[in-house]
Amino acid sequence: MSGLKTSMAEGERKTALEMVQAAGTDRHCVTFVLHEEDHTLGNSLRYMIMKNPEVEFCGYTTTHPSESKINLRIQTRGVLPAIEPFQRGLNELMNVCQHVLDKFEASIKEYKDQKASRNESTL
Repeated sequence: MSGLKTSMAEGERKTALEMVQAAGTDRHCVTFVLHEEDHTLGNSLRYMIMKNPEVEFCGYTTTHPSESKINLRIQTRGVLPAIEPFQRGLNELMNVCQHVLDKFEASIKEYKDQKASRNESTL
């Protein structure tokens, strides 16, 4: 088990992401443990990863309703290591979220501009 990213919480080092491989398995079948996450990220990330044709299986589980962590399992076909579709899925999900945020902010600006122009025309 190896920690990939850490964050500081209350003066102690806490792992935010772990990569877990069972003994005797290769890089093509890996479980990623994401701490402080839930179904919001788990299902979205699973969807983005499954769009990759090199991914044979991707699923996630929450460990317990009172714990804030998910186990995301990825199994790939061929020679692609599981970390690559994981990273690609995260990047694609960030791009989708940024696109939605950009559209939302543009719509708010457009609404405010229209409201301001209506107010100016009534004066």
